[in-house]
Amino acid sequence: MTIEPTRMLTGPGVLRVVWLPGSDQLQGTCHCGAVHIAEGPVEVWDWLLAHPVGHEPPPAASHVQPVLVGAGV
Repeated sequence: MTIEPTRMLTGPGVLRVVWLPGSDQLQGTCHCGAVHIAEGPVEVWDWLLAHPVGHEPPPAASHVQPVLVGAGV
């Protein structure tokens, strides 16, 4: 049985936790679409808060040219 909401928030900051009817499980869904099913709220929130690591672009690379040391000047 799937119950879909008629309206819901979307966007890069939205994490969703829903109870799976007929069970004692919670389903966490990241904004990227990744899903994790857990037995308790602590487990699902730990996963959700840790999962988005890597969703941000990597920091800009430094364009400093390397300097050779001890090249026999």
